[in-house]
Amino acid sequence: VQLQACGGGLVQAGGSLRLSCAASGRISRINVMGWYRQVPGKQRELVATATSVISTNYGDSVKGRFSISRDNAKNTVSLQMNSLRADDTAVYYCYANVNRVGAVLATSYWGQGTLVTVSS
Repeated sequence: VQLQACGGGLVQAGGSLRLSCAASGRISRINVMGWYRQVPGKQRELVATATSVISTNYGDSVKGRFSISRDNAKNTVSLQMNSLRADDTAVYYCYANVNRVGAVLATSYWGQGTLVTVSS
């Protein structure tokens, strides 16, 4: 299973960016799909996850500003980031918990990371 993310870049504070991630491979079911982020010297932290189209979870620092959406038919997840702040600067990682075809147990996967830089 591979996760391919895109959409990072440089934006001014107060601006918006949209991240997208597509999962590919021998996928039977994606249980959870979402985003985490990490800055140097800190632990990776939750940004947002979606267990289904309507069941979502957000990190406290992004609530009300970020919105996650998932397309189960296309195995994709997107993150709309609004009102960006300098402290949103980080490498954003796509995440998926997946049942592969023929596998009994689910496995977690990470994308390669995409850098989001917010200038103040």
